Amino acid sequence: MYTRIYFLRYPKETSDQPIIYQLVKRYDVEFNILKADIRPQRDGIMILELKGNKENVRDALAYLKSLGVQAERLAGKIRRDDERCFQCGACTGICPVGALYIQRPEMAVLFDPEKCTGCGQCVTGCPVRAMEVSFDQLSEEGVRA
Repeated sequence: MYTRIYFLRYPKETSDQPIIYQLVKRYDVEFNILKADIRPQRDGIMILELKGNKENVRDALAYLKSLGVQAERLAGKIRRDDERCFQCGACTGICPVGALYIQRPEMAVLFDPEKCTGCGQCVTGCPVRAMEVSFDQLSEEGVRA
């Protein structure tokens, strides 16, 4: 499953349209609205996580662009402070993509940054705040701006 987080800027002309509904219906992508400020007849913003087939996500982004919605990819960089982490494993149960997992039989909590989508769920779920997230904007080609 392909997962990416985008910062969307909506022009006021599209603020009353069911755009997210169309992403699901036309392009078969799942979404998670992480933050939104959209009001009728005003420009709006949204931070949106899209999941699905890579081609479908790309087609969905092209659809947004055709409506005048600017989409900038956000890269969530998650970092674990190994000195704070006491290997409780709480993060492994809430990581939606399996980037945090328990290695058996050692019972060590491991973090695979390649699998991480930067959703930040582990940050709020960690009882000792050993997980940290920061967002960088990426260009469409995936290069940090």
